[in-house]
Amino acid sequence: MPALSLSKRLPQHFPVELSIVIPLLNEAESLPELTRWIHSVLAQHGLTYEVILIDDGSTDDSWAVMEELAATNTHLRGIRFNRNYGKSAALNVGFKETTGRVVCTMDADLQDSPEELPELYRMITEDGLDLVSGWKKKRFDPLSKTLPTKLFNGATRWISGIPLHDFNCGLKAYDSRVVKSIEVYGEMHRYIPVIAKWAGFRRIGEKVVQHQERKYGTTKFGLERFVYGFLDLMSITFVSRFRRRPMHFFGALGSVSFLLGMLITLWLVGEKVWLSWHNYLSRDVTAQPLFFLALVAVVIGVQLFLAGFLAEMIQLNGDNRNDYLVKERLNLKEN
Repeated sequence: MPALSLSKRLPQHFPVELSIVIPLLNEAESLPELTRWIHSVLAQHGLTYEVILIDDGSTDDSWAVMEELAATNTHLRGIRFNRNYGKSAALNVGFKETTGRVVCTMDADLQDSPEELPELYRMITEDGLDLVSGWKKKRFDPLSKTLPTKLFNGATRWISGIPLHDFNCGLKAYDSRVVKSIEVYGEMHRYIPVIAKWAGFRRIGEKVVQHQERKYGTTKFGLERFVYGFLDLMSITFVSRFRRRPMHFFGALGSVSFLLGMLITLWLVGEKVWLSWHNYLSRDVTAQPLFFLALVAVVIGVQLFLAGFLAEMIQLNGDNRNDYLVKERLNLKEN
């Protein structure tokens, strides 16, 4: 199977310079002000743009407001979900619809400032970064939200090796190659920098951005997002590292567990033989708790090894087993 070329997945000509993807849930009050603010800033800087609003199953008048705004603003495009699927789903669908050279994401609650967009665009196009993440250095959130956020960001920095201060900031900018090459699902929107890094987009920068106080409504996220976020981080780390070589993970753990169990068993048997040879009293091997722990280790080792083998078979039969992102070609004909 031929490798995937990025040039095949991107339009050779970009209709607009900047695409802005905005997921929203029950933000009818903020949408008119937000779209006016975006237009004012980008018109002032002479940037061509499109705004893609993703209504993630709102139960208020958000869609009606979007229809009204789109009737007078040709820059606006809208997508409406049948129900609430989550921010990751909204971003993934929005990314597929973008046509801009640079793609920015922001929240619809007016806490992200459109004044940051021109500089984010410049950092991608002129500084050559693949991704720029906003950093809300000064936040207008309660301690119950800021403290878990700091712990979450610290853990993500340590595990991913990406030196960002604010992984969960909704205000980000991407080279269009990034959003056309990755898939965001579940609750993985918090880890797009991690997904991008494992896809080979390693030029990741950061910009201190303004954080506004919420003007309308209430936050749609609770503390449970940090629990789910940690589990998602473990998932994306495992999938990114071992998706194409699952035997390296399961096989290694299985081999260690099997060998440890066998060594303990041999030690116990050898000890029993030696003591019996010298006429010393000793317990039967099967009467020792350590023997059963060793037996469990052997069984777990075999199961892990078989899990790795089956995962390898599934991977070998997958349609995308040989899909690789090709950045560019030199004097080679694309298939």
